[in-house]
Amino acid sequence: MKKKKQEYELLATEIIDLVGGEENINRVIHCVTRLRFYLKDDTVPDKEKIEQVDGVMGVAVAGGQFQVVVGQAVDDIYAEVMAQLSPATEEEPESANENLSLLGKVKRAMNQLIGIITGAMMPIISILAASGIIKSLLAVLTTTGLVAAEGSIYLMINAMADAVFYFLPVLIGFNAAKRIDGNPILTAVIGGVIIHPTVIEAANNGLNILSLGSFDFPFVSYTYSIFPMILAAWLVKKLERWLKTWVSMYIQAIFIPIVVIGVVSAVTFMLTGPVITWFSQGLAAGLQTLLSWNAPIFGAIIDGFYQILVIFGLHWGIIPIYVNDFATLGYSYLSAIVSMPIVAQGGAALAVAVKSRKPKVKELGYAGAISAFCGITEPAIYGINLRFRKPFICASIASAIGGFLTGVFRINMWSIIGSIIGLPSYIDPVNGITSNFWYAVLVTVVTLALSFGLTYVWGYNDAMEMQEKREKPKNPAKAHLLSK
Repeated sequence: MKKKKQEYELLATEIIDLVGGEENINRVIHCVTRLRFYLKDDTVPDKEKIEQVDGVMGVAVAGGQFQVVVGQAVDDIYAEVMAQLSPATEEEPESANENLSLLGKVKRAMNQLIGIITGAMMPIISILAASGIIKSLLAVLTTTGLVAAEGSIYLMINAMADAVFYFLPVLIGFNAAKRIDGNPILTAVIGGVIIHPTVIEAANNGLNILSLGSFDFPFVSYTYSIFPMILAAWLVKKLERWLKTWVSMYIQAIFIPIVVIGVVSAVTFMLTGPVITWFSQGLAAGLQTLLSWNAPIFGAIIDGFYQILVIFGLHWGIIPIYVNDFATLGYSYLSAIVSMPIVAQGGAALAVAVKSRKPKVKELGYAGAISAFCGITEPAIYGINLRFRKPFICASIASAIGGFLTGVFRINMWSIIGSIIGLPSYIDPVNGITSNFWYAVLVTVVTLALSFGLTYVWGYNDAMEMQEKREKPKNPAKAHLLSK
């Protein structure tokens, strides 16, 4: 364990040095496999040198972020990165916007919004996935009669499955506030206010907060909601900062929370909450309409190119859409569609591992396949498929066919996690195992078989040369650490 920690410490030091040092870093966040740097000057890092570092799988620049793919040890590596940076997280100065064109300002604002959504959701994505699977397995237990729907065991397991969804506004608000250097606790309280049981009861009964003429301000149920709390986090930060400029420090501790809770809760109840909730519902309905026009073609196009989005880290523009589906509808056809590329990438890596006689390639192939079957594709993509190119093409072809079949069978999903480990996500929480589940199993098997077969027959042979990393760049800081 100590050796691993030292390896991560050295890797963190090298990455920080190669992105331009601490003086070039505004902020760092991470997702499942990537360190995501917000840099002052993204022309400083040498991508080729960073890609050559042992422990780095790849580099992408997208969404205003310099993304370093380090795999599933990202939590530990991120901790080491943060330990080597100053405690204070610097915000980009407002003057950075002054010389930008209108289009540039809009682009910067969109990048910042995507960054906030990523920072708010990433810490709980795996928990959402686990909770969804628990909910699906509970449906199997009840439909098979192993657990009574009225019993105490059902009550406890259902609470385990529902807790993260019920308290999602609290969790999202807390994470969003941390991401923008706001007040996480105060924002979490706003989340608690809008999901208070009396508020939910009022929303379920169709009650209004007030009426102005013919216009009603209804209570809205905010459980499972995402976007209202992201805006609430921003409002809390701005209002609290403004109040601190004129409220006496002797009464700030009591006065500011009173005002912030009152004002932000009222604004969320009366204005931003209903508007954003209606927008979210419209987004979900629009997607359902698009799928109803031609789901097979829609699925084939998305899946054929989805892993290209993953390479550039742009899939985070799609993730909030299907998370919004779960929040507003309780299920997502889009999530079912984008699950198939994960299976295909794993199938391609597995074919390379099976066919190759080279120990190193076998090791990388099996590791990438297992990771993909558990829902994470980067080790398969960067470790094998992209480095030989043809396996990635084979996986993309199989993905497109898998997406087409998913649309043909109108396969639905009730949890956010995909691939083979996510097969329980296709179980209907109300009706248990239905034809939807068996269609999902069928398409998963077909996608896996196609990807494996194409790669085995055409996509790989041992005569191919893997794109090897060149000599690792020397780093004086690393030598210093090794001497400790």
